[in-house]
Amino acid sequence: MTQTEYKKIVDAALEESFKGALSLPLAGLAEAMRYSLLAGGKRIRPILVLEFCRICGGSIEKALPVACAIEMLHTYSLIHDDLPCMDNDTLRRGRPTNHVVYGECTATLAGDALQAEAFGTILRSELASDRKAKCAAYLADAVGLDGMCGGQFLDMLGEGKELSEQELMDINSRKTGALLTAACRMGVAAAGGTERQLDAASFYGAAIGAAFQIRDDMLDVLSTEQELGKPIGSDEQEKKNTYMALFGEKKCAAMIETLTGQAKSILAEAFDDTAFLDDLADSLAVRTN
Repeated sequence: MTQTEYKKIVDAALEESFKGALSLPLAGLAEAMRYSLLAGGKRIRPILVLEFCRICGGSIEKALPVACAIEMLHTYSLIHDDLPCMDNDTLRRGRPTNHVVYGECTATLAGDALQAEAFGTILRSELASDRKAKCAAYLADAVGLDGMCGGQFLDMLGEGKELSEQELMDINSRKTGALLTAACRMGVAAAGGTERQLDAASFYGAAIGAAFQIRDDMLDVLSTEQELGKPIGSDEQEKKNTYMALFGEKKCAAMIETLTGQAKSILAEAFDDTAFLDDLADSLAVRTN
């Protein structure tokens, strides 16, 4: 299956999310949730869930709710990242951010609800109970105190300070890498994969997560607002610690190449069919948005 085909499957499933609430008194909240959830994007995290499930011999159909769940969780993080109290961004994926359209209070609640619905979607799926539990646990680990929220907190503490490479990696492994790693782990768990497969998936997720963040930092300097779909140059304006600020373009590009190679190499030790994931890692390394 191609990346485009995977994306179509995920988009179709997400389109059905919260439709039933659009005719209820909660319609305004459901509309805000769907506004950001259906705003587009590459759907990398759900695609990773489905592909790792497939190469571990699992059912893509049964894993689809898990794939949708991680996209709900990711969407929640984007809504909250854009809030005035956080990054205060007004543009996301080429459209006004959630709080610009629906107000700060509704946007905050939309993010909160999407986080809760992510776990509910996993737990209501048709996977075996032990597999659902593992998927939910991996997602919780990626988002909580030592995951994405913790990374955001460390990032906030680091504003205005000059951080070391290790401190920057500690932040970004939580802010960006944790959820990508969780996607890979959840795919293995949904299929009932082996510990060896889980370890390889974890390494792959962490490596492409690091490369993804470095590329993000590069694009904030090198891209355009039209191409990126959100404001550029904000990292420099807000004096944020980034890989570009620390290393410059040439070293950042070399780091991405190394991380991508490592991600592909570790996969080959645990899986027979790695062509899709190899190509995905390569495409993310040179993405333009």
